[in-house]
Amino acid sequence: MSSIAIEVNDVSKAFLIGLKETKHETLGATLFSWLKSPMQNYNILKRLNTYRHNEDSEDLFWALKNISFSVEHGETLGIIGDNGAGKSTLLKIISRITNPTYGYVDVNGRVASLLEVGTGFHSELTGRENVYLNGTILGMSRKEIDKKFDAIVDFSEVEQFIDTQVKKYSTGMRVRLAFSVAAHLETEVMIIDEVLAVGDAPFRKKSLNKMLEVAKSGTAVILVSHNPLAIQQLCKRTLLLTHGRITDSGPTDDVMQKYLGGVTNDRTHQEWDIEEAPGSKDAKLIKAEVRQIEPNVPVIRPGDSFEFEFVFYLMLEEETDINVTFHLNDEYENLVFIGSTALTNIPYRAGKGYLKTICRVPPDLLNGGTYTVTKLFVLKGYSEMIYEHNEVLNFEITNNNAHSHGKVGKIDGILKPKLKWEVVSNVESEILL
Repeated sequence: MSSIAIEVNDVSKAFLIGLKETKHETLGATLFSWLKSPMQNYNILKRLNTYRHNEDSEDLFWALKNISFSVEHGETLGIIGDNGAGKSTLLKIISRITNPTYGYVDVNGRVASLLEVGTGFHSELTGRENVYLNGTILGMSRKEIDKKFDAIVDFSEVEQFIDTQVKKYSTGMRVRLAFSVAAHLETEVMIIDEVLAVGDAPFRKKSLNKMLEVAKSGTAVILVSHNPLAIQQLCKRTLLLTHGRITDSGPTDDVMQKYLGGVTNDRTHQEWDIEEAPGSKDAKLIKAEVRQIEPNVPVIRPGDSFEFEFVFYLMLEEETDINVTFHLNDEYENLVFIGSTALTNIPYRAGKGYLKTICRVPPDLLNGGTYTVTKLFVLKGYSEMIYEHNEVLNFEITNNNAHSHGKVGKIDGILKPKLKWEVVSNVESEILL
């Protein structure tokens, strides 16, 4: 059998879209348009099957343009992109749900598709009956379903309700049962669209582990998801779709960093005049900056110490306790840490006028990646918020020299701590105990 499970060759897909009807000002123009409509309708129907490759008519929408790639057996490929980029359309073409306008797709082996949650489920049937119905739709024999029924139900965690009508299931229960049926299909190709982003955290973790198990068994998996962690954990290679075209392809970490980096461009310094500064009746933000501490180094490198500076103008009537707090998130929207003057257990007091705060991040803490100060607060005391600012800074921790693996940026993990070790060798076993 060929090592290639899926081959997509120069695939394009166009949809004929409706246009706003012309409004006629006179009765004669309306009658003339009515007389012309049979010929216009005939031309529209004819065009549905006679696309020209270079056609740029305003009533054609090209969801995909010149897509080519291949997936080997045992490989898990991620596909990412903004909404409307063409991801779901591509999966439907690979699954034979719709045909491409141009190009072709070769699939070697049986295909299991999870494109929409609960597709193939009948709401009036019980969970047990839907396992057999959905399994049959996916290509499983009754004997195969009988053999795997207990494992399917156990994985889905809906055993208590397996003989209840599916219409009484919650969305999460339907997701778990639908995913469980597909995951237990012995198939050569599995196509998944956003299913791993649905459900509670324990089930998502279990689903990821199941997908890793499926991929190791030799199944080719294509995964579309807006969940960066799912793509990162499952896929070694990822494609980025932009407006129906492949704009990036390669190792998942590299593609994901470029994609998320394009969403959040570096914004390491912001400063305003006091008249134009954002603020509330009690405080204005004058300056926000993140910077390298070491002189003559233009970037923040993994393990470097760096600092944040926030300058405010306070309009308080009297001096009071003040606390400044910010949230730092990574490119996958994980909260890395909260920085707060309140955590120092030292009281800081301020009244009307400028307030300058500097927070220094110690060395050997953060790894490479893109980071965002998602929230910045000024509190009066410990609870009364007098100012809040969202998405105030974006910055990248990177290395201006390639790592030993020929890669720039994050290796593994958010943190890069310099840990103290004690290593003892060539000693007697009694000492080790």
